[in-house]
Amino acid sequence: MLKNIPLAGGLKAWLYRQIMGEKLDNPLGYMILAAFALAFGGLVPILGVKGGMMIIAGLLGVPALLLCMFNQQFGVCFTLLIAFFVNYFSKINNAPLGTSLDGLLLLMCFGIFVGQVLRKDWGFIRDPISTWLMIWMYYCFVQGLNPAAESKAAWGFSVRAVAVLNLVYFIAAYAMNTLSKVKFMMKWLLGLAGIACLYAFKQEYTGFSDSEMAWLMADPERYQLFFQWGRMRIFSIFSDPMTFGIMMTYMGIFCFIMASVEKYTIERKIFLCILGAAMVWTTAYTGTRTCYALIPIGLAFYAMMTLSPRIIIGGVAVMAVLTVFVLKGSSNPMIFRIQSAFKPSEDASVQIRYYNQQRIRPFIYTHPIGFGLGSTGLWARRFTPDSFLAKFAHDSYYVRIAVEAGWIGLIIYMMFMFMCVRRTLYFYLRVRDPEIKAILLSLLVAIFLLAVANYPQEAIVQLPTSMVFHVMLAIVVRIKDFDEHYVEMERLLKARREL
Repeated sequence: MLKNIPLAGGLKAWLYRQIMGEKLDNPLGYMILAAFALAFGGLVPILGVKGGMMIIAGLLGVPALLLCMFNQQFGVCFTLLIAFFVNYFSKINNAPLGTSLDGLLLLMCFGIFVGQVLRKDWGFIRDPISTWLMIWMYYCFVQGLNPAAESKAAWGFSVRAVAVLNLVYFIAAYAMNTLSKVKFMMKWLLGLAGIACLYAFKQEYTGFSDSEMAWLMADPERYQLFFQWGRMRIFSIFSDPMTFGIMMTYMGIFCFIMASVEKYTIERKIFLCILGAAMVWTTAYTGTRTCYALIPIGLAFYAMMTLSPRIIIGGVAVMAVLTVFVLKGSSNPMIFRIQSAFKPSEDASVQIRYYNQQRIRPFIYTHPIGFGLGSTGLWARRFTPDSFLAKFAHDSYYVRIAVEAGWIGLIIYMMFMFMCVRRTLYFYLRVRDPEIKAILLSLLVAIFLLAVANYPQEAIVQLPTSMVFHVMLAIVVRIKDFDEHYVEMERLLKARREL
């Protein structure tokens, strides 16, 4: 760095040794650090606390942004960290952390295009998952021209959640070019989910913080939704109990499946089983019926994929216990709510959802491209509060797509979801490495559960699941490239097609 600077030879060599050789771990570095500290201490009384925080944010944020731009693995991990905690910090202050995710993703995309000079790697783009995701994203952007849409602003806010955040898939797929990076990403996801699980126990046994209680009490409808059957529903660091409960369901089952890898140590297996059990246990605190139903569905799907007699017998035993549990009466409000998930005919909310779907069906038939993104839900209530759809409770991501993007959009999205499950199953059946096979099976069950959960809830579109889901898809299209048997089989098939 300093070799080309026209300084006296002795001074130049000394500076080079102090900065490059010793990395400023010397008296010169301490003096520079002390000078910065004194300057910061002098500026805080002048600029105030906010000004001081802005200086700190600049000193830490600029290097972090540069690192995200040119190190996509770090960028994806940093983005997931923000996605997990964005709703937690939104209860404390109004910082636009959600919008910052968009800018961070676009910055990383720019870094990828710059990095193409050194490493051209777009093989994952040819995967059908990538193809259908790009078709869906293109359709969402074209929805901005929908003549039936009443608000362009609502489309602008909605397209971010259903299309822009999907860019994390391409960034993660580009970043995870080695098996070690894939494994690290899996550990990172489990670590973040584990933190959310632990915080749920904190809320259950020590109560909510003052900022969380203020947030709950600020909206009477929100408080009524969270306080049911004489107890408060737990939501951990997320925006609502539904998002937290569904994540704990698929991540808990994910842990159980990964614990079956034979080459793992007994300590690692025990840790995964304890973590999975803790995650599944916290679903009882959420009061979310969807996640209660997903647990037996996930176990049944896992048994069907393995066709292992031991797992099938164990699954039948678990189902028998669950059946007795559901049929047995209880005065405990938490247990009663779990039991109600398996009695939809007696649940008034389920019947209301069926009625709403039947009521909106004729409008969907007559509007093949829908009423425009953002025509229902939060953005409709904000930008078009007097419209009919602003008062319509879709209670389902599939229903929302059918209303906003039409039955054409629903077909495109269902093809995308079908391709996600199909390709994951395809790779799972063809790889031979036990660990890679277990990872693909875990991802297959998680993706399938999210596809099912999308019907009664808006499961995939909510943070952080929207980010986690697309990172999982990136792992799917990448991890099979590190299985020697699959790579060799694909090479032989390609050679046969060329003959």
